[in-house]
Amino acid sequence: MTFSSDSSSAARAASRLVATASGAAGATLGPVPALRVQAVNRAAVRPGRFVLYWMIAARRTRSSFALQHAIQRAESLGVPLIVLEALRVGYPWASPRLHRFVMDGMADQRLRFAATPIAYHAYLEPVAGHGAGLLEALAGESSLVVTDAFPCFFLPRMVAAAGRKLEDLGVRLEAVDGNGLLPLAAADKTFYAAAHFRRFLQKELPRHLAARPVPDPLAYAQGLGRAHIPDVIEARWPAVPDVLLQASTERTHFLASLPIDHDVPEVDYRGGERAAEAALDAFLTRKLVHYAEARNEPEQDVPSGLSPYLHFGHIGVHTIVERVWEREGWSLERLAPKPNGAREGWWNMSVQAEGFLDELITWREIGYNFAHLRPDDYDRWESLPDWARHTMESHASDERPHLYTRDELEQAATHDPLWNAAQRQLRREGRIHNYLRMLWGKKILEWSASPQEALANLIALNNRWSTDGRNPNSYSGIFWTLGRFDRPWGPERKIFGTIRYMSSDNTAKKVRVKDYLLRYGPERSRLL
Repeated sequence: MTFSSDSSSAARAASRLVATASGAAGATLGPVPALRVQAVNRAAVRPGRFVLYWMIAARRTRSSFALQHAIQRAESLGVPLIVLEALRVGYPWASPRLHRFVMDGMADQRLRFAATPIAYHAYLEPVAGHGAGLLEALAGESSLVVTDAFPCFFLPRMVAAAGRKLEDLGVRLEAVDGNGLLPLAAADKTFYAAAHFRRFLQKELPRHLAARPVPDPLAYAQGLGRAHIPDVIEARWPAVPDVLLQASTERTHFLASLPIDHDVPEVDYRGGERAAEAALDAFLTRKLVHYAEARNEPEQDVPSGLSPYLHFGHIGVHTIVERVWEREGWSLERLAPKPNGAREGWWNMSVQAEGFLDELITWREIGYNFAHLRPDDYDRWESLPDWARHTMESHASDERPHLYTRDELEQAATHDPLWNAAQRQLRREGRIHNYLRMLWGKKILEWSASPQEALANLIALNNRWSTDGRNPNSYSGIFWTLGRFDRPWGPERKIFGTIRYMSSDNTAKKVRVKDYLLRYGPERSRLL
């Protein structure tokens, strides 16, 4: 596909589409772009009592292509809509930290859906296996099932398995991609450098910027018939009580009763749409103006903090981008007429906004592209570039000045105060400052017995403790440490070879870390 240098006609068409996208309650809802909808099985749409939306990744009610598609399908078929949001206990790295974050979102969903004819069923599995059969039982009376496409973690396998089961019941399953500005199906190859992907984005994105999700799809649901959860469902898989979705003694006891990893406690910030919107407001009003010059400073509160909400689908990338556009007074006519692959200048916005959008779009979506097109090995050693594997393997026998077990790393029990502080932040808050996250990964490579062991340590520590782990974007960060989306760097070093090198001493010279060490480390550092 090629980019037309005359972007004005596309921009005018986009403006017309966006003008009609907000709509009014009771209006007809248009279809989601076909490129974002995939039939998971071969069953046909059939007569049924309702459409079922199985919410598994885009856990929100605003700017959601999947919810929009489900409402449009229900409207066109003249049937009600039921939304199922379920959380089992047996997923990898399950913990109170991750569970409660999803539960916060369920509380917001319940409030929003209560004002509509849509029936929302939030289910929390109390013991492993108790939720088995819920989807099939609820889908058995449906015209079709709509779900979210997500190219990572166990979700693709779960959706594929559900597709086979539902096909046996004669029920169609459709997956809707709302992951990024670029539809996953718009690219047919992976990219091994951000510059190459950025150039592709600049060519391809303009044709997709107009087709954005409706900001409030629930405004179009008022004309639907009122849905009801079948009694047999409520009896066997009862909806979670309101009290468990609020901060309460009952919720604390419930979480404590679950067979999940209780060594990973809750974080002190909440999940859900409302918290996501508050984080976005805080970033745009207080932080974005300093983003270009201060985003690498651990002592500056500049990072957006949006990645956990993006991971759990509590906010969508379209919402964030549109708010940035609004803040910048931007319109599609301001796009540069030709792509050049540069990090700045294509959007024709402030340097702060362009820097943030490059992180949000280029660096985030290159990981989604990779996971989508490399589903069998995006999280494996073999997926690294040949040069990276070769250089690390050629230095695998190099003596390591320090070797730490995974438990020692997890406990922040290394000789390095700055690294220990970053690990303590991860354990305490479920996140590491963006710049120190890179250092954190590089040192794990240096301190592990082999590069393969380093990769296993990186995945295990990140996915267990991070609220934004288990995501294509977090795998991008992990594998960037080992050379993915990067290039060889000289001089060649022990252990690293030509993998980009970072050290705590040099980091402490580049950015201020004194207060960071005091905040996250009990000891004082020679780096002060």
